[in-house]
Amino acid sequence: MIDLSNYLAFVAASCLILIIPGPTITLIVARAASHGRMTLAPAVAGVALGDLLAASISLAGVGVLLAASATLFEIVRYAGAAWLIVLSIRLWRSGSSNSGPAAHPKALSPRRLFTETFFVTLLNPKGILFFVAFVPLFISENLPFLPQAVVLVLTFVLLGIVNAALYGMLAGWAHEAVRSPAFKRGLNRFGAVALAGSAAMAIATRRP
Repeated sequence: MIDLSNYLAFVAASCLILIIPGPTITLIVARAASHGRMTLAPAVAGVALGDLLAASISLAGVGVLLAASATLFEIVRYAGAAWLIVLSIRLWRSGSSNSGPAAHPKALSPRRLFTETFFVTLLNPKGILFFVAFVPLFISENLPFLPQAVVLVLTFVLLGIVNAALYGMLAGWAHEAVRSPAFKRGLNRFGAVALAGSAAMAIATRRP
């Protein structure tokens, strides 16, 4: 079904790529640090579905169209940047409370947590282009394409789930260990600035 050496190389390369925090991880960390580990399940589910859908779209050929069409690329790019800006504003505002040390941040619904991470993961033109450019590098020409592509995509999604969960657990631990409202407010604002920076980078991205 798949060449073992190609598969192991894919796993190693994916781990190196995933471990570098992007806008999705930034959002998960900020939410977990503010609201605790209860945010993990819906947030990680959003990451999983976002990656899976982006990969499926790529395999269906839309990724190639995205790479070829300047108009479509611009639409996806600005939609992704706009969503990041919305989330940046939300994070900044959630860190602006002047409540006392005993106050707790307003709980977020699982649906909202899921939606946030899903769209941040999906509305990233680099994500779709990544699957188009990256996955074929580990496809053996001597074996059927579809089974190999499915295995590689599912492996990447699984690694993405583990990566997001580990980052979220670490941030959740910080939520439990550090009770300072100033620390949590600062982390929220750092996350807000990071997401705004990601939006600026998305806007500045040039179609390959």
